[in-house]
Amino acid sequence: MPQTILITGASSGIGKSTARLFAERGWNVVATMRTPEKEVELRAFDNVLVTRLDVTDGASIRSAVEAALSRFGRVDALLNNAGYAVWGPLEAVSADAIRKQYDTNVIGVMETTKALLSHFRDNRAGMILNVSSIGGILTFPLGTMYHSTKFAIEGFSEALSFEMREIGVTVKIIEPGDTLTDFKVDFAADDAMPEYQPVIEKFAEGYKPIKAAGSEPIVIAEVIFKAATDGTDQLRYPAGEDSVAKVAKRKAEDEATFLADIRRQFAIA
Repeated sequence: MPQTILITGASSGIGKSTARLFAERGWNVVATMRTPEKEVELRAFDNVLVTRLDVTDGASIRSAVEAALSRFGRVDALLNNAGYAVWGPLEAVSADAIRKQYDTNVIGVMETTKALLSHFRDNRAGMILNVSSIGGILTFPLGTMYHSTKFAIEGFSEALSFEMREIGVTVKIIEPGDTLTDFKVDFAADDAMPEYQPVIEKFAEGYKPIKAAGSEPIVIAEVIFKAATDGTDQLRYPAGEDSVAKVAKRKAEDEATFLADIRRQFAIA
């Protein structure tokens, strides 16, 4: 019997590539997104259910889980992939933007996970795959909001893995590097704070080579598929050449050396 995976944020990028890959490899896929009426490609698969799920809307989460169970009878894996980024000086980030960042990247992950836990507990089986980021291991200038949410996902997932193990459920963390997608980024800035302009310009310049070295979404999707099917207890999966290299560098260097390298990359004194 085919296994079933529910994927959030499947309208584009990593989520869509992963949905397509799992479907092509024989899995049933519940591809969720905020505007499912716009999706065409994934609907062509007989083993894909396209349905609405907004991680900031509890009713839509519950409805998507119900639709998944009605269509396929069982969910074997959950991929928490939906997310977005607020970037910019902390002082310029509004309270509403802070809440939106956490509602999407942290609380949405927790609520979507909780919506499937009773199903996994009843089956004493299941897998939770959380898309973190290399940004949950290291940080770049102006990323206080985004990085803090990905560090939160790292801690949430690691801690969750202990209690899930007791009921037969596996937790995995996927850590993509920069990926060539249309990932949503909101930039916060304030003309009344010109003191931050130099670091904004330095970030823009320093980020160019990082973006140029980004991976295609299918590269990340392949790592997700490996994590879902390798049958191991491995918790963290760096995804993309830049992620693998930076994780190794972070582990090999002392903190002062590593942070000095980041400052040099962005010309931060």
